[in-house]
Amino acid sequence: MRILVAEDDAALAQFLRKGLEAESYAVDCAADGEEAGQLAEACDFDLILLDVNLPRRNGFDVLARLRRHKPSLPVLLLTAHAKVEDRVRGLDLGADDYIVKPFAFSELCARIRALLRRGQRPSAALLKVGSLELNRMEHSVQRDSKPIELSPKEYALLEYLMVNQRRRVTRAMIIEHVWNLAFDSSTNVVDVYINYLRAKVDEGFEPKLIRTIRGVGYQLGPSAEAEAE
Repeated sequence: MRILVAEDDAALAQFLRKGLEAESYAVDCAADGEEAGQLAEACDFDLILLDVNLPRRNGFDVLARLRRHKPSLPVLLLTAHAKVEDRVRGLDLGADDYIVKPFAFSELCARIRALLRRGQRPSAALLKVGSLELNRMEHSVQRDSKPIELSPKEYALLEYLMVNQRRRVTRAMIIEHVWNLAFDSSTNVVDVYINYLRAKVDEGFEPKLIRTIRGVGYQLGPSAEAEAE
């Protein structure tokens, strides 16, 4: 799942990025309200952490505009204000929840999970390809009912492949979504992590699900021959 962190405190934004990536989320950051609004409207996020006191455009303005374009996108406000009127304003503008700074990271994660559970359809929360299952709420993976332990990046890569199952995805698409980087043709990081995944979710199981599409990238799903058997 992909989260936008709109926070102008660089140290806090970096802390949130590292912490959320360790929880297997893909994270983008915006340092001001203009950038946050543009990213939120242009990209497909599962949730936004939105600081109220952003430069160039404050969080309330970003939220009001966002609700006109994406009314169902979960938004969790980050605020330094404990005043009831500020919290009420944010909720009236369409925020789904808020958390007051300073906060415990464990509580923030719990609130994120609660919002994602609330907005997820059961079919979207549990991804399945054959006997391979990924539970997006519990961050768990199993195949043939056997638990599979994955690193945060392995999990994020597998989730992306499963969301796009039967679709051919390029290395550039994977790099942008899973690593949040511009594609560098000299890197083999995608191929390395694909091999890690194959060793965990394909080795010892049939049919093999992770397929290399020559000249394109990768595709998750059994081959046509395996499906015909």
